[in-house]
Amino acid sequence: MPSATTIKLNSGHEMPLVGFGLWKVNNDTCADQVYNAIKAGYRLFDGACDYGNEVESGQGVARAIKDGLVKRSDLFLVSKLWNSFHDGPRVAPICKKQLQDWGIDYFDLYIMHFPIALKYVDPEVRYPPGFTDENGKVTPGKASIQETWTAMEDLVEKGLCRSIGVSNFRAVLLMDLLRYAKVKPAALQIEHHPYLMQESVVKYAQDEGIAVTAYSSFGPQSFLEMDMQQAKDAPLLLEHPAIKKIAEKHGKTPAQVLLRWATQRNVAVIPKSNNKDRLAQNLDVLNFDLKDEDMKEIKGIDKGLRFNDPLNVSHGLLLLVRDNLG
Repeated sequence: MPSATTIKLNSGHEMPLVGFGLWKVNNDTCADQVYNAIKAGYRLFDGACDYGNEVESGQGVARAIKDGLVKRSDLFLVSKLWNSFHDGPRVAPICKKQLQDWGIDYFDLYIMHFPIALKYVDPEVRYPPGFTDENGKVTPGKASIQETWTAMEDLVEKGLCRSIGVSNFRAVLLMDLLRYAKVKPAALQIEHHPYLMQESVVKYAQDEGIAVTAYSSFGPQSFLEMDMQQAKDAPLLLEHPAIKKIAEKHGKTPAQVLLRWATQRNVAVIPKSNNKDRLAQNLDVLNFDLKDEDMKEIKGIDKGLRFNDPLNVSHGLLLLVRDNLG
């Protein structure tokens, strides 16, 4: 029997289990990729202001709606609040700018990208944002997570977001947030693949009714083009003997096995591709089940190996951030 295709969020809304991630999607192809993904059946698109392609993503959405492929209500559009906009009064203005870039009235899910506040940099000075300020330095901000979350709760009240969530949080940070949150996080997005399973974080979030979304489901694959030595040194999950063996057994691709490993445990995934066949394959990961022995074998691959480590892109303050990431 086919698995459910959505996760019911604690906010009452339905989130697709399989979506399309917009990280590192080039500006010159982004609109077409979003359009073609919608045409292929994707309904969730996961973006962020620091990806620098929200305008183009919105263009792809607008074209699909204009051509009658979907209605806005058929889509689940996700974006994220960047670190330099954590000060309470900065949250709503940047969210409104992002909505304007997308050409939409609301986000289905708006996520705090990292549990860290950085110095505010005016979008007129630098946009998309990054880890460094206008002087090229990593400068901490003063906003607490509580201040930022309270401002995000106001976005829900104002109708700018239907659900709000967090990303890169460990369980201890979730525990703290839940002490004062008036609006419970609907989702937690984390790096999650067989090299970095984060079982305790996943279990805690799901036990609290917080949906989990995995990014970088293929492990080092996403980081090779960033010339990251850690990714180069790690055997590709898509070529791992255990993954390939399980794929052959089920008549699926290694990518489908990796995605099904997550979705079978009710963890959403957001892969991307500009290849028509792979687009369809990545979406087709809910109509088969891995056996218990398959899941046990994949569990044995875990190395606690994180690739999205701020130390790989910056230093100083981010030494502290690394130890608090989920």
